Amino acid sequence: MRWQRLLFSIVAICFVIPLAVLAYLSLSANWYFPALWSHSFTLEHWHWLLRDGSPLTFSLLLSVGLSLSVSVAATALGFFVSRLLAYHTTSTYWLLGAYFPYVIAPVVFAVMLNVYLLRLGLTGTLGGVMLAQLLITFPYAILFFYGFWNERIRNLEHLVRTLGGNFRTVVTQAILPSARGLIAVCFFQTYLISWFEYGLTQFIGVGKVPTLTIMVFRYISEANPHLAALAGLLLILPPLGLLVVNRRFLLHKAWSI
Repeated sequence: MRWQRLLFSIVAICFVIPLAVLAYLSLSANWYFPALWSHSFTLEHWHWLLRDGSPLTFSLLLSVGLSLSVSVAATALGFFVSRLLAYHTTSTYWLLGAYFPYVIAPVVFAVMLNVYLLRLGLTGTLGGVMLAQLLITFPYAILFFYGFWNERIRNLEHLVRTLGGNFRTVVTQAILPSARGLIAVCFFQTYLISWFEYGLTQFIGVGKVPTLTIMVFRYISEANPHLAALAGLLLILPPLGLLVVNRRFLLHKAWSI
């Protein structure tokens, strides 16, 4: 047991150190390597975050709204489209097509998408970035849910229909209670894909859709480690909070059912 606690402590320290470094840099002023403490600390960067019109606050709200929209849409579409593929198709080519965004380089995929988004006038817009992110999260959701539609679920649907239930009753009384845990996990995964997406967002958004990932690299390129650290904290903390909620409430409730 002692070595297990030691291993757990080492892993915990490895996770805490990057967060501590980011917090340290966000509170530092005029830091020069290797001096760790012989300089002043300030809350100026955090005060700047809370000011009206702060670009970093706008990026935070933009990233939250974008990731929530993409994850909800991808999870809902992937759930029902995977059902259609599992029940109403025998060809595996449809399922293999869902792997397409992941078998080519992200930059190549972005270039291919940009050809069509340019013609639609969506390049450099929030709608274009949302559509591009949906095209990488939606196939993931299909692959994630495809194995759920097994013989047990099909028999459960037939049972509800035999008892007089319509499609809405089948979804609410048979499918959703059985898939609640998977839906929560898929939402969490697609949210993370959208939240940390950089290359596709940068290429399709051409810098006009300043998500938090874009702002982190922008501050790094401007040689501003303090704002880059602050943006990095804002990028990491919300997914950690979502992970806690997902672990303690959603998955626990799903497994108890």
